Amino acid sequence: MNLDFYKGKKVLITGHTGFKGSWMSKILVMAGADVAGYSLEPPTEPNLFSIAGLEGKMKSVIADIRDYDSLKALFDEFQPEIVFHLAAQPIVITSYEQPKYTYETNVMGTVNLLECVRLTPSVKSVLNVTTDKVYKNNEWCWGYRENEPLDGYDPYSNSKSCSELVTHSYKASFFDNSDIAVSTARAGNVIGGGDFADNRIIPDCVRASMKNEPITVRNPNSTRPYQHVLEPLNAYLMIAAAQYEDKNLQGYYNVGPDEADCLTTGELATIFCNSWGEGQTYQCLKKDGPHEANFLKLDCSLLKKTFGWKPTWSAVKAVEKTVEWTKVYASEGNVPEITEKQIKEFFNI
Repeated sequence: MNLDFYKGKKVLITGHTGFKGSWMSKILVMAGADVAGYSLEPPTEPNLFSIAGLEGKMKSVIADIRDYDSLKALFDEFQPEIVFHLAAQPIVITSYEQPKYTYETNVMGTVNLLECVRLTPSVKSVLNVTTDKVYKNNEWCWGYRENEPLDGYDPYSNSKSCSELVTHSYKASFFDNSDIAVSTARAGNVIGGGDFADNRIIPDCVRASMKNEPITVRNPNSTRPYQHVLEPLNAYLMIAAAQYEDKNLQGYYNVGPDEADCLTTGELATIFCNSWGEGQTYQCLKKDGPHEANFLKLDCSLLKKTFGWKPTWSAVKAVEKTVEWTKVYASEGNVPEITEKQIKEFFNI
């Protein structure tokens, strides 16, 4: 992705204080975009948004995606050209604990977003970020394609399936005969520096390692497509830019690593331990809990064929970059600098 496209563009990001949203905000600020964000307060403490040097570099509105009036007020004031919808309740286990909140956020939040887009003439390009978990998971060994049935099992996955269907309906009902291009992107599991969330394997590895404790892995045999957070963000930026200039490129796209980087949780933990060093190890702790899929892969042929896209960093490299970032943070080093360094390295700028 040539980030020069975004220089001077008015870009709105929902969920900008989250993990992905903070990295996205940093990229766009560095690219010279005029950036506005709409999100709840950062979901963790510490959090990447607060420590990555973004304060004062973009317009930041702290409000709930379920609050249509507040969201519409930002659209009216800012008049964005490009919209990235990342706001979500993103944790599977949390969705079992708070299903109503999860559906309200992930489904009605999408309705609110698209309704604002429908009523804002300045918008030309919209990308709704969902998840690889939108598919009806048959636990088969090949990757899901974009034409497979959508029917996520748990409340999080299912709410994201619903978000996809809401997007499809708005597109067919309101946007196909307009100048607004709308796509969705279904990304796999992301890792990278600055993720402080609970119940995610790499943040759990980081927390244990910073305390000099063994890592605990709940399900070492579950297989997921792992990629550095900059991989899907690169794809999101590429899709939004391409459809801005040619609406025929809008669509529903899987975004994931090559098959070699579809790893078990145990394999990922081993890579992390090797990268961290210091004699770090992990242990398995089988815990009874709600259903989570054991096997999930994506077929990303459509994205590759349409845009010539391919992953930049392997899973091993992604873990190495996560450890590099984390050790700067742990030593109270310059977090904005290491964040910018990794973005420049990834985008070759």
